[in-house]
Amino acid sequence: MTIKHPYITEKATIQIDANNKLQFLVNVGATKNQIKREIENMYEVTVTDIKTMMTPKGRKKAIVTLSHEDSAEEIATRLGVF
Repeated sequence: MTIKHPYITEKATIQIDANNKLQFLVNVGATKNQIKREIENMYEVTVTDIKTMMTPKGRKKAIVTLSHEDSAEEIATRLGVF
């Protein structure tokens, strides 16, 4: 499994509302294509963009942008963020 769990911070919550983006912690060796496939299959959404970065603690974070037809807020609600 590529996705570990959602990454929820104040900044991540703002991005859900303002930019239709979700953040996840992922395996360090995960590629953008693997992350995209897994997100699309798990949540039945269309991913338009993925940015990845390493956190200061050495973990890999993926910022996933969803298409306009899909709602990041709805996914976050299903995950228990709101």
